[in-house]
Amino acid sequence: MLRVSSASLCCYCQRMKLLLSPSSVSSSSYSRRPENQRTLDSLYELSVDVRKVRKSKGWVLSESTAFVSETTSILREMGANTAVIAHILEDHPEAVLCRPAHVLAQRDLWVSVCPNKRDLMNIVEKFPASFFTLTHHENQRANIVYLRSLRLNKRIISRLMASAPQSFSRPVERNQEVIHTLRETYLDLGGDENNVRVWLQKLLSQNPYILLRPAEAWRDSLGFLWDQGFSTEELLSLVSSLRASISELEPQAMLQALTYIQAALDCSKEELKHILLRCPALLYYAPPTLMERFQGLMDVGVTMEQVKASPNVLELTPQIVLYRIHKLASYGYDVRSGSLDVIVGTKKDFETSYDKLSLRQQRPLFNPVAPLRSAEEE
Repeated sequence: MLRVSSASLCCYCQRMKLLLSPSSVSSSSYSRRPENQRTLDSLYELSVDVRKVRKSKGWVLSESTAFVSETTSILREMGANTAVIAHILEDHPEAVLCRPAHVLAQRDLWVSVCPNKRDLMNIVEKFPASFFTLTHHENQRANIVYLRSLRLNKRIISRLMASAPQSFSRPVERNQEVIHTLRETYLDLGGDENNVRVWLQKLLSQNPYILLRPAEAWRDSLGFLWDQGFSTEELLSLVSSLRASISELEPQAMLQALTYIQAALDCSKEELKHILLRCPALLYYAPPTLMERFQGLMDVGVTMEQVKASPNVLELTPQIVLYRIHKLASYGYDVRSGSLDVIVGTKKDFETSYDKLSLRQQRPLFNPVAPLRSAEEE
């Protein structure tokens, strides 16, 4: 495996990023610099939409040194065809400024966590900026080694690298602190030691940005909920339901949401806990949003008790609620006298409920004890 130190890795790309990034130099200054004809010809041969590149990253076309053919060869060796290569270079033209040796080093790094060539190529095609960001190479390597030491699935690690590359670019110690907090949180809430790895994998796969949240955010969010009277078992249920996003909820915002819900539904603290355990997502919404949705339900005749019984209805916008109520009404179902469960959930969930209801309306009732009619009677 080819190894290149972080100090020397793609120094050219780092220098270009600092000196020639669009944020530091105006686009008009690029237009005054002549374009590299050799780079243009190479891109045209690959059927790259040069106009698109010129519009988004025109400065790349003016660089005196580019490695279009070398980058193309590496991508072909990784399994990319011409169409895929063109798409990658249109999306991230800076790739042609990376020195081939550094790209090969990056490829070897990613191969260590990608099960096969096809998976790697799919990632490069979807996240070319993540793959061709060649700075902090040693940090990337150290973070991979650490996450592999936890026996985490390779696919999850590669997805993390692709969708949240910042978490791999920073020192491994910062990720170790977050992982330690997550592990201790799970165990403190009554989780089983044997299930820690599976729990971590679920959190990391559900929210790839979890490692970028400071460990203190987890402690603050959980501390607030603990103060609201949730037991360790209930907190574990909330954490699992909200996934890693619980670390994004600030105590003050959660307090405002809880205060409004308790007042709007006229419920006790114990009832409020049960409502949240049934619909943890309510903690996400600001009072104005909750107010609009609650009032929309009241306007169509839904009762407070119905909302208490089906709090997930508050996850839907008033427009979606109104549409679903009208659609159900076409088959004679009046939500005001029944359960709101039939309208909650995703679009697919609702369509399934709607289809079942329409079939019941269309199919004649069959009485299994009624006498069969004979041919003569018919």
